[in-house]
Amino acid sequence: MAAAWFRFARQSSAFSVAFRAFSASAAHQASRTPVGFIGLGNMGGPMAKHLLDNGHPVIVNDVYPEAMASLEDAGAIKASTPAEVAGKADRIITMLPSSPNVQEVYCGEHGILSNVKAGSLLIDSSTIDPAVSKEIAEVAAKKGGVYMDAPVSGGITAAAAATLTFMVGGRKEEFEAAKELLQFMGKNVVYCGDVGSGQAVKICNNMLLAIEMIGVSETMNLGMRLGLDAKLLASVINMSTGRCWASDTYNPVPGVIEGVPSSNNYKGGFGTALMTKDLGLAQNAATATKSPTPLGSLAHQIYRILCNKGYPLKDFSSVFHYLSEEDKK
Repeated sequence: MAAAWFRFARQSSAFSVAFRAFSASAAHQASRTPVGFIGLGNMGGPMAKHLLDNGHPVIVNDVYPEAMASLEDAGAIKASTPAEVAGKADRIITMLPSSPNVQEVYCGEHGILSNVKAGSLLIDSSTIDPAVSKEIAEVAAKKGGVYMDAPVSGGITAAAAATLTFMVGGRKEEFEAAKELLQFMGKNVVYCGDVGSGQAVKICNNMLLAIEMIGVSETMNLGMRLGLDAKLLASVINMSTGRCWASDTYNPVPGVIEGVPSSNNYKGGFGTALMTKDLGLAQNAATATKSPTPLGSLAHQIYRILCNKGYPLKDFSSVFHYLSEEDKK
């Protein structure tokens, strides 16, 4: 009896090991199937590169051919349209500037949904109106695709370092499949609820970020006009109750932190026009929900002024430059 039990246990153990090996191999193969990536700007380009670096075959598309060139050099395959991407990959990530761009890439004549495979996972990391995410999810479902919104936080620094935070909205049973991809580009992948929930979290976060950046810019400008050294002032703030991301990680004063847009003439980063767009989305949501957001509204107005004053393509931290220079004109 003991010998029979031993043989059974040994066979069961061997089966268990074989099953785990098979499961691991299947998971490995699934993780290395082609991934489509559409939108290769300051954020999307580094994100797609991380997928390549981790062994994923990546099929890329962007309206600007030059944006695809460096990724082609790194091993990516170029596609001429979003529809072509959809024909070659059943996992697609998009990172686009605005709601109209997302609608065109997904629903346009040569869009993803014109050629999507049944069962495809479609992850949109753009920051757009939550209502648009819900509309596209409905259309995708009719085509047999699964759409999830997964906007990001962390900016170009986090995109380059693969430390983004993803805020994911969609069917909970699909979250793990999305996380499997997103974990190669970020350190936090958070499930927020149904489709559109990720966008809701993101616009709330960006409204706070804009208010924060304006506050840091006003504070730094005041302190410098009082004769304080910018680095000294920032260091004290960053060890005190005023500490925040806009000060300790992305300070808007040139020279305080190296490697951020303020130390590169506000080039790169998150454009003022895009921040203005996000603040507009937040204000639309505030109106729809009858939520009072006086500081959010004022931040929106300030960034709209910046866009009209020649700052739309500069990083949103250029609000410091505007505040510090405006009275000198």
